[in-house]
Amino acid sequence: MPSYAEQREALVTHLATLAPAEVLAPFAQEQHARETQGLPPGLPAPGTPIPETPLLDAHGNPTTLAATRSGRAAVLVFYRGAWCPYCNLALRTYQEHLLPQLRTRDVALIAISPQRPDGSLSTRETNELAFPVLSDPGNELARALGIVTEATAESKAAQVKLGIDVAAANADHTAQVPMPTVLVLDRGGVIRWLEVQPNYANRTEPAAVLAAVVALESAEAVQSV
Repeated sequence: MPSYAEQREALVTHLATLAPAEVLAPFAQEQHARETQGLPPGLPAPGTPIPETPLLDAHGNPTTLAATRSGRAAVLVFYRGAWCPYCNLALRTYQEHLLPQLRTRDVALIAISPQRPDGSLSTRETNELAFPVLSDPGNELARALGIVTEATAESKAAQVKLGIDVAAANADHTAQVPMPTVLVLDRGGVIRWLEVQPNYANRTEPAAVLAAVVALESAEAVQSV
């Protein structure tokens, strides 16, 4: 079972064959800078209830996290959008290597991005995802968690050269996106674990998420005794 990191390296090699090095260079520079800067300040601590903000399902219908979770514990995956190859790779990896384990534990897997609902549906169809993909218009939920960011001017110029228009894909027509983030919520909607990736090429490995879910189960079992 290849890890996400191993698949990412293969993806980087593939991307290098699709565009000139001078076009891709700003992305590598931005990734390095974000990794050096580290985590954003003010991230919610474990034990903090997840904010409930308006969301849209893949068909554009209003929904909430509470409605989508239906009283279950949940793993939330914030991703930048269908235009991001690292996001698509991560979602496929979670589908293949994490979702089956979560299903046996009755834990929901929910992906969230700021893109328009029709874009969310496209992501779901393209990757044949078997879990909910929600739209966070205006990054309202991501902003409440303190994980909103925006590409550098150099990266935006490179995106244009590659035909990527983040603002057009987003529901609020801005270029702001969430840092790739995974949260584990208990059945009450309280954050029990989270991991943020400042470098958007990196993603939380399925094994790390599963370990956090198992730890939550153990804690809940002790509390019920």
